[in-house]
Amino acid sequence: MANEVIDRVSDESDISRVMRILLVEDEPHLAESIAENLEAESYVVDTEMDGAQGLQKLLARDYDLAILDVMLPKLDGFSICRGARERGVETPVLFLTARGDVDDRVEGLRAGGDDYLAKPFHLEELLLRVGAILRRVQRESGEVERVTFAGNTIDFRSFRGTSWNGQPVELSRKEALILKVLALRRGEVVSRDEILDRVWGLDAYPSSRTIDNFIVRLRKLLERDPEHPEWIVTVRGVGYRLEAD
Repeated sequence: MANEVIDRVSDESDISRVMRILLVEDEPHLAESIAENLEAESYVVDTEMDGAQGLQKLLARDYDLAILDVMLPKLDGFSICRGARERGVETPVLFLTARGDVDDRVEGLRAGGDDYLAKPFHLEELLLRVGAILRRVQRESGEVERVTFAGNTIDFRSFRGTSWNGQPVELSRKEALILKVLALRRGEVVSRDEILDRVWGLDAYPSSRTIDNFIVRLRKLLERDPEHPEWIVTVRGVGYRLEAD
């Protein structure tokens, strides 16, 4: 398969992907409370109870934020952060700790942390700090403005691009937005309901068959064999996925 690239630059689109957070906290009740509150804010949360598993998880997949307790079994939060940074992981890190003195805060920042919250804390403050970090990261990284896969290149600013056979491509706004939703969740299944929400909005639902028709059109433009798609694939009974190489 051809190499594919997603370029991220500044974009004012209101289409955003689900944010995924790694929480590493060894106090079960606190971990459960934090996770429930984050999930209530529509974040997806993965929870680990020890530092070694936390580092392994942080290295294994992309997260938008890691919330690390400092005092953990097997590996402390500072060591997790240093280990991740040494391996090129740039995921923002928020430290949680009962040790709130200046030296510990400095150590956390030197380890590569982005923010520091001392225990005990109010969950509302935690949520505000999480939101602030994620907004900053989004401003710095931007949204998907162009997607390239299988020889196709589409610019979401102009809704135009070039197909795998060198032919110019011009998408309608709805076609471009559907493709953008899939690109934001590259390699993941996106349900028809989510596409409807993000492209048409909550108050203007067409039928799911409408999405299927748009997908057919995208495949005709961007797949080498539209009858046997390799990139814009159907996940039966759920929705669609833009394949990652």
